[in-house]
Amino acid sequence: MLTLALQTIRTRIGGFAGAFIAILCGAALVAACGILMESGLRAGVPTQRYAAAAVVVGGTQSVRPPGADALSSEQVGEQATVPADLAGRLAAVPGVRAAVAEQSFPAQVVTRDGQVLTGVPSLGHNWDAAVLAPFTLSAGRAPATDGEVVLDADLAQRAGVVVGDQVRVMTRSTPVPFRVSGVATAAGLSRQSALFFTTSQSAHLAARPGQVNAIGVLADPGVAPDALADRVRAATAGAPVEVTSGVERSTVEFLDVSQTRTLLLAIAGSFGGFALMVAVFVVASTLALTINQRRREFALLRAVAATPKQIRKLIGVETTLIALVAGVLGSLLGLAVAAGMRDAFAAIGVIPADFGLVIGPLPLVAAVVLGLGAARLAAWTASRRPSTIKPVEALGEAAVERRELGKVRLVTGWALVLIGLGGAAVPLFVHGDAGTAASSMATLVTVIGLAVVGPQVVGLMVRVLAPVLSRVSRISGYLAAANSQANTRRLAAAVTPLMLAVAFALSMFYSQTSASAAAEQQTTRSTTADYVLTSPAGGISPEVAEAVRRVPGVAAATPVVRTQVIVATPTGEDIDVQSLPAQGLLGDQAGATLDLGISAGRLADLRGDTVALSESEASWLGKKIGDQVEFYYGDGVPATLRLVATYTHDLAFGDFVLPASLARAHTGDQLDDSVLVRRSPTADPSAVSAALGAVAERYPGLGFTAASPETGGQRQAQFYLNLVAVGVLIGYVAISVANTLVMSTAQRGREFALMRLVGTTRGQVIRMMRLEALATVGVAAVVGTLVPLVPLALLNMGLRGTVVPSGSPTVYLGIIAGAVLLGLLSMGLSTRVALRAKPIDAIGLRE
Repeated sequence: MLTLALQTIRTRIGGFAGAFIAILCGAALVAACGILMESGLRAGVPTQRYAAAAVVVGGTQSVRPPGADALSSEQVGEQATVPADLAGRLAAVPGVRAAVAEQSFPAQVVTRDGQVLTGVPSLGHNWDAAVLAPFTLSAGRAPATDGEVVLDADLAQRAGVVVGDQVRVMTRSTPVPFRVSGVATAAGLSRQSALFFTTSQSAHLAARPGQVNAIGVLADPGVAPDALADRVRAATAGAPVEVTSGVERSTVEFLDVSQTRTLLLAIAGSFGGFALMVAVFVVASTLALTINQRRREFALLRAVAATPKQIRKLIGVETTLIALVAGVLGSLLGLAVAAGMRDAFAAIGVIPADFGLVIGPLPLVAAVVLGLGAARLAAWTASRRPSTIKPVEALGEAAVERRELGKVRLVTGWALVLIGLGGAAVPLFVHGDAGTAASSMATLVTVIGLAVVGPQVVGLMVRVLAPVLSRVSRISGYLAAANSQANTRRLAAAVTPLMLAVAFALSMFYSQTSASAAAEQQTTRSTTADYVLTSPAGGISPEVAEAVRRVPGVAAATPVVRTQVIVATPTGEDIDVQSLPAQGLLGDQAGATLDLGISAGRLADLRGDTVALSESEASWLGKKIGDQVEFYYGDGVPATLRLVATYTHDLAFGDFVLPASLARAHTGDQLDDSVLVRRSPTADPSAVSAALGAVAERYPGLGFTAASPETGGQRQAQFYLNLVAVGVLIGYVAISVANTLVMSTAQRGREFALMRLVGTTRGQVIRMMRLEALATVGVAAVVGTLVPLVPLALLNMGLRGTVVPSGSPTVYLGIIAGAVLLGLLSMGLSTRVALRAKPIDAIGLRE
């Protein structure tokens, strides 16, 4: 059987090329997702401040509620801290040369002309921690008094100061002058600037009594970092800390490393699932077309006594050989796809530019195995018909395409369509990202259902198109209409991947634009402030809101602290753990600057240990006013707060609103993100603006505008992230579309030859195929547009109260134009290639 399979492949290279390309690209996509997932588990960036530390002890980086399994955890969104007194215990661990506690806090240099130095983040530390990099003094000496500071060499150069100069530094208040006592250098310091203060001054500026950012452990000579890490873990057993070594040290130093890992895992999980589903679908469709093209060959084998088992085994061996070669090459191609996706994610700013990929054998092997499994499953499904027909029916079956579909196929296909349409209604009841994801999934399920019953759907549409084609051209149009009606299975095989590409692209793009538009509209309607104060250089001091409230003519001013919370919800026997957006406000001030759409309780009661929830979140948690709400702050600290209000404008303000002081205390920098200001109705606008300008002058980098606060940055990044991921998937589908169209056209060489031998000219054949191509792309464009129309309409009805999706119509026209161009080029070029052979030679070729 192996010999026969190899001979068949050698003599039918062109026929197997389509299946090979489909499996190759599918394996590359799966391998890329696997590499991203492995990188989300093990990759990082080179550590900088802790390069000399063998082990770094930091705060817990994830939340795993009691009773949750190992997979039910969530990454913290704020910098966690560790107890300062832990350093003394670690210093006594065998093999530890020193355990150094490090304070870390925002510290920005203000130039002589009052500008804040921007670029990389600027952080202050205690001089004791300089040994962890290590920083070495290139000039001057260490800070000896609380009024002295050491700058890193790059920061000193940009600030234009030398040892002995005075420099102004701004932390969480107005700038304070310090004397530059020294300049220090450290190798590889690229992501940050460093300022060093005395131990007492850094503890005062960090404002976290008894807590430090991390503890760096220096090893005795000859002690292996991993062995020392094990000893440190034993010494810290039970403490809320994480012990890291090697590349893991960067997760303590840079919060975005852990966030990037979580992001890559989420992308690889969701996008990988979509990719695998589409890959299986495309491979199955391509193999079915390949096997269908060989029906005369299988008919002959059945007629000469080949058993159904032998037919299935032959197809299985052929598919295995093709899938193994394509899978191995595809998994290697996946390395380039993964690197390209990483570069694209870095270019749009959702992952650090220096975040590397971890490439191990597991994703590559998994891609080969999954590609082989998908191919064998598709081959088994496609081989059932040619292997089970009776020998006496075989030759007749080879000449005429089977028209009717099996009952199981019809029931399965239409059931999927109904499930997809039912799932499209989810956004009417579930808002936010879950509703948007449900809309996209509903579209995909509906498309798959229509693909299963494709010949039936295409047959109905062709009957409508046939008279139109006949009127367009008396000969070529008639032939195109007759071909389309007689070969609905072949036409459906060409329409299906094109329809999938159109529907998927429309759904993913317009669902994201609609969600962003809904959040923007709600934010605009809900913001009643006259001014917003922001600082492009970083956060805003908590003193600013207090100073603004003292300005004559200001009716209210509330700080806005953007953060996140982590919620654990029992779902049956499991515990669902998820991170939700949150913000901190002043309850007695926020009502004058923001309209949260309060549905119960009072926002003015938001003070102390209280919380306000979105109405949907309160309903999900089963909470009412006065109940205790349990969750975790963004830094992983557990909280139990009393519910004082519920609101409906959750797209603009997230699901949790906390008192500003509570939210601020559990952020890494303990700063505000913005300040919203409402002017008194009787106040002079110019006088208020001048007074706000005077406040801004005391806090360099601060500015104010008469505009709504920017809330779409995270959504915009998410949109571009999805765009990159979906773009890769659409690229795969586009390759599959071209592959399928070329295969379905190339197999018709004998048909074209026969038409030319009976008097049809070459030009008439080309025009016939051009009309068939237009019919193919027309059906795909119409169905591909109608399929996502219902989910998008219901999504927008649930989010925006209108059925019209948000987004530029030119994108839709571009998608349709791309599909039309792809279809015309694929069928047109393959037709011209098929017509190169002389009719008398082509008529003798095998099918």
